[in-house]
This record gives sequence, structure tokens and C-alpha cells, in this order.
Amino acid sequence: MPFATHDHVEIYYETFGHASDPCLLLVNGLGGQCTSYADEWCNMFADRGLFVVRYDNRDTGLSTKFDDWPTGPHGAAYVISDMAADGMVVLDTLGVKRAHVHGVSMGGMIVQTMAIEHPHRCITMTSVMSNTGEPDHRMRSTRAQELLLAPRATDREGYIQQKVDGLREWGSPQFADEARWRADAARAYDRCHHPAGYTRQYLATIASEPRAERLRHLTVPALVMHGDMDTLVDLVGGARTAELIPGARLEIIAGMGHDYPPQLWHRWVDLVAGFIEQHPE
Repeated sequence: MPFATHDHVEIYYETFGHASDPCLLLVNGLGGQCTSYADEWCNMFADRGLFVVRYDNRDTGLSTKFDDWPTGPHGAAYVISDMAADGMVVLDTLGVKRAHVHGVSMGGMIVQTMAIEHPHRCITMTSVMSNTGEPDHRMRSTRAQELLLAPRATDREGYIQQKVDGLREWGSPQFADEARWRADAARAYDRCHHPAGYTRQYLATIASEPRAERLRHLTVPALVMHGDMDTLVDLVGGARTAELIPGARLEIIAGMGHDYPPQLWHRWVDLVAGFIEQHPE
């Protein structure tokens, strides 16, 4: 299996398309494995002439787990900057000097940090359903907050139900499909279930400094996407991100919540691939 390694951390990754094409690095959200970017979705990007790379963040999927690592300030074993560095090592391993970076939710925080701390490696940055880390712009519904912070289920059926309960609250209402949600959750559980990693990733988001001031000086071309039905990361988070980044383009997707149903993949790919085509290396 392919791994990128640094500082005793192994990051599992997979690729789609041709290595000679411009690279699109896909970064996952809280607790999400690389397979959250479905094969069919990745191939849609590859069909637009992109070399697609998806990987498991640390503490999830097939990448290194931090169960035995000491915690630092604020009780976190690592911060978002460390997770951004993991993505750079994946690019190093593949021999990719510069890439288009794309992240969803916590992945949006990670790619923002990549663009801030590793701008020479980022051709463009796409931040989806995310925020700047500022407390005043981390709004979510009361129910979403409860579900986000609830103890993680340890058994298979409990995990599946927890995923369904979450998507009932923050998923895209128009495209709600509990059968698909359950099937996706079952596949994720069977590939890797690591509740402690979810908690540590969440602590990393809390322990990391807000990115607002650094985003004001970002020079990497930025696309910000957000759904108007998102109750987990309110639209204010995406709007604020676009407001701070000079020249950022904001795309609000009507009817989209905090998920990525297949019905929206074509529009999503068109937006991202079109933006990338406007900013070749």
C-alpha cells in the first residue's frame, strides 16, 4: 500500500488519472477517510484532466493513529498545521512540486493552512463548507452542536445510526437518502473505525489559532464554496473566509447542507475544474 512518511507518521494515499496532469489534492473533514471522496467522484475530476490524490488524514483510515502520543497545549496531540504538513509530504512522495488543494469542512481549514504556510506548493486553494477558526464565525445549530460533541459510538450499528442522525440534521434536505447514508457509513466502519482519532482531530481544530489575519495576506487564488442549508458550519463561515482572502471567489450552492450528495457532484466538479482552468500552473 502507498504511504508517505515523515516524523514517524505514515499517511496512506491513493491516486486517479495521469501523473503528468495538474495535481488536485483532496483533503477530508473531521473523522472522514479518503474514501469519502468516492471513486466515481475522483474519476470525474480525473476526466477533467487532473491527477487526483486523496489521502487519509492522520488518526483516521489507514494512516498513523496517535493513541500513544503525548498531548500538548490545550490537550491536543497535534494541530492543523501538522495536518497540513502531512499533505505536503504526500506531494513530496509523489514528486509533485505544486498542486491545487481542495478541502471540505476541517479539510477546508487544512487547505487554508497549506495556502498560508506553504504558498509555494499551492497553485489554487478551494475551501468548502469551512470557516476561519474565529469563534464569532463558527456558528452551528444547537442540535448540530449536540450531535458533533456526542460520545462516539463504538459498535457498527451505533456508528451507522450516529452518521444517519447527523445527516438528518445537517445533510442536504432535497437529496436526503438514508439507504445511501447507511451504506456509506457501513463501508467506512468496515474500512476503519477509530473514535479516539475523531476526538483528537476535533481537539486539533480547537487548539489551532484562528487564520483570519493570515488569510488577509493570502496570495494563492481561492475558491470558497458553501451550501445555504448547512447547519453544522453555518454559511457565515464560508462568507467570512471569502471576505478575508483578497480576490477570493464565493460560490453559494442552493440546497446544499454539510454533505456532498452525488446529485451535486457534476456542479461541484464544474466549479472546481473550471476555477483550476482559469489558474494554470
